[in-house]
Amino acid sequence: MTVSVKELITPDILKPARYLGNEYLAIHKPWEQAKVRWVLSYPEVYEVGASNLGHVILYNILNAQRNQLCDRSYLPAPDLGAKLRQTQTPLFAVESKRQLKDFDIIGFSLSYELGATNILEMLDLAGIPLMREQRGGEYPLIFAGGQTATSNPEPYTDFFDFIALGDGEELLPEIGLVIEEGKAGGLSREELLWDLAQIPGVYVPQFYKMANGQIRALRPDVPQRIIRRVAVPIPAYSIGLVPYMETVHDRLTIEIRRGCTRGCRFCQPGMLTRPARDVEPEKVVEAIVDGMHKTGYNEFSLLSLSCSDYLSLPAVGMEIKNRLKNENITLSLPSQRVDRFDENIAKILGGTRQGSLTFAPEAGSQRMRDIINKGLTNEELLRGIKTAWEKGWDKIKLYFMIGLPGETDADILAIAETVRWLQRECRAQDRRSISFNLTVSNFTPKPHTPFQWHSVSTSEFVRKQNLLKQEFRRTRNVKVNFTDVRLSAMEDFIGRGDRTLGKVLKRAWELGAGMDSWYDSVETAFRAWGEAISQAGLDWKYRQVENGEWNVMEMGNDNFINFDSRLEAPLPWDHIDTGIDKRWLQEDLKRALAAAIVPDCSFEGCSHCGVCSTDFGHNVVIKPYPIPGFAGDFVPNTTRVQRLRVWFGKQDDMALVGHLDLMRLFDRVIRRAGLPIAFTGGFHPHPRIALASALSVGSTSSGEILDLELTQSMDLEDFRCQLVHQLPSHIPIYQVQEIDLSSPAANQSMVAAEYLLTISTSELINAQTWQNWIVSILARKEILSEHQTKSGKQQIINLRDRLFELSLVKLENSSVESEAIVRYLGSCRHDGVILRPEQILFMLEMVTSVKFQLLHIHRNRIVLGTAN
Repeated sequence: MTVSVKELITPDILKPARYLGNEYLAIHKPWEQAKVRWVLSYPEVYEVGASNLGHVILYNILNAQRNQLCDRSYLPAPDLGAKLRQTQTPLFAVESKRQLKDFDIIGFSLSYELGATNILEMLDLAGIPLMREQRGGEYPLIFAGGQTATSNPEPYTDFFDFIALGDGEELLPEIGLVIEEGKAGGLSREELLWDLAQIPGVYVPQFYKMANGQIRALRPDVPQRIIRRVAVPIPAYSIGLVPYMETVHDRLTIEIRRGCTRGCRFCQPGMLTRPARDVEPEKVVEAIVDGMHKTGYNEFSLLSLSCSDYLSLPAVGMEIKNRLKNENITLSLPSQRVDRFDENIAKILGGTRQGSLTFAPEAGSQRMRDIINKGLTNEELLRGIKTAWEKGWDKIKLYFMIGLPGETDADILAIAETVRWLQRECRAQDRRSISFNLTVSNFTPKPHTPFQWHSVSTSEFVRKQNLLKQEFRRTRNVKVNFTDVRLSAMEDFIGRGDRTLGKVLKRAWELGAGMDSWYDSVETAFRAWGEAISQAGLDWKYRQVENGEWNVMEMGNDNFINFDSRLEAPLPWDHIDTGIDKRWLQEDLKRALAAAIVPDCSFEGCSHCGVCSTDFGHNVVIKPYPIPGFAGDFVPNTTRVQRLRVWFGKQDDMALVGHLDLMRLFDRVIRRAGLPIAFTGGFHPHPRIALASALSVGSTSSGEILDLELTQSMDLEDFRCQLVHQLPSHIPIYQVQEIDLSSPAANQSMVAAEYLLTISTSELINAQTWQNWIVSILARKEILSEHQTKSGKQQIINLRDRLFELSLVKLENSSVESEAIVRYLGSCRHDGVILRPEQILFMLEMVTSVKFQLLHIHRNRIVLGTAN
């Protein structure tokens, strides 16, 4: 069933462009021709989900499969969620607008321990039973993937038919083929799940049970341990989905290296993504150049757990910078290894706009960095920070962690001492002092890491935070942010839990513990989780986490017999085969007790963790390519040869795209079209593009104006064709006109705007009465209204002075209401003297004492005059 969204996605919904599903490069495949229909569901708001690289890659791969279709859905914001419930409308996929129940399979990304409550919210909004045991053959198969689902799926097994472990690029197409064959063969739900359980990397919880703390298979024809899948990154699949609204990562992102072998003992991603796999530099460069031209982005990011360990990073960055030097593009990188940051990397970062830099020393003292196997010395830390400062970065973000095994108060204070030392070393005359933005997180033990056995009490976290706050109290140019200790405890409780926690997750969701509540009201969310744990009778278990169940450093030296026996105890995730030998994790924990370092096996000897094998592959490390010569920075072409004025419209769903998003849209359209746009000068050059006047979200138009300037003359018809080819169909181009370079811009010379307003009232009003009202308004010399200025001051304005024309265009009366279309021409000037559509209703209500409702706004035209 297709959901009618026109009544749902209205201007009163915050950021309605979230739900349109009309992004550039979205793939719309015929519903009837697909034999398997997927929905990839991201349990976060659109801005987060649509910019997630894994989400984009899997969406593109599934739609590349024959006979398969993939749509998308996201967590609705609270306003739409409430509207869906109020209207009893099921949650829908954004492209087809079909309810989720219509699909064959729904996949959720689970990358955070507490994210499961959002998944339950989406299932409930979709009208799908939350518990897998309650879902029959009439419902889609529900599965989860992602880092959290792979590391320990047990707390979530009540809700999912199966779990996809590891990389999905090859795994998901295999799942699709099995489902296609199963549908053709008329298999029952259980038979289909058994077939899926034969695929390496698919864990079907109903075929397993928990006994004595371990997960064991219930039948001999399913694997006792389920293997994690490993795939090779394919950068070409990263190109796609250019949203029409700003997202969290509003740029092209290309993966250059998957996996990390640094061996940080707290780091779950580093353990779960081995072996390391470099992407060939030629493929990276090709994907970025192709992607920037196809998408129109002005920024790209290279992604890896440790970008600096991609040895060809300087060569790739410089090659791209040279190839795209005339296009004003910017390169950004996620958190980097500070020990590898040098002048070569500094040269490729940024563009005309220098981005931020983020490093993660994790610990303040050398002893603690050795315990966690960070592989970072004080000398390397200083060299990296000083290089960044000397190359122009005055503000740097640093990540630290507290609560690590073996940590003392001296190690905590060393964080502050290290920061102050770095500040002292980065000082010079005629140079701004360096400032730091610190994030201090609480160590949370993660499955499949050497520190998975360790825990710290909440009270100890609070004490250590206070100690550090006091130490930083008088330190200037340092901002410190701390993670809520209750949040860390809850992550630990769920992340290392077992199947008994399913009832906690469900009850916490019922009590309102959604992801958004952690930001809107931490107290409310934490109270909901606490009550859910209490009602499940698991207070004792949570208290163990809160009190620090086991500090491994307290037993490491004195009682190795008990120590070893605790390490041998079964864990809820032992049946997940990540490739890393559990005994190696035990041995590495003991090495941590002795502050012994394990070298990075990508560049030094094998650490014998167990991953490298035929099942998981081996490290693929590509030798560094030579760095090409620097072809020069982007020099904005400020030559103004031709000025064009474009009249265009906003129709249908594009009316829900806001003004700033429309500006970004035109910037990307012009880039994709390859038009010779002129730039402004200065430190931050911008393309010379200007819209005449902002239009409120939800309003349509047939009279918008865009001014732009080109560095070379173009035939008007050629220009129009190139622009139309890249624009959405609901932004029609009506006219392109060349104007004199010295003419005032449209946004400076506009004097009036003409609107058509659709207005309704519950009273039945005839045409003559409407005409009388209009005459009464036009006859008045004053209609006063209170107006608040941008500075917050109250001002009385005469609306009548701003109204030039008013007339009735059309009237339709039904048995319950009167609906009229009214045309008005009113002031619209760049100095803020504007007559807004809502003020027409105010004037009508002033002369009639009748209540009106504004149903729709359409701007017919903008009237230009001479510059004021």
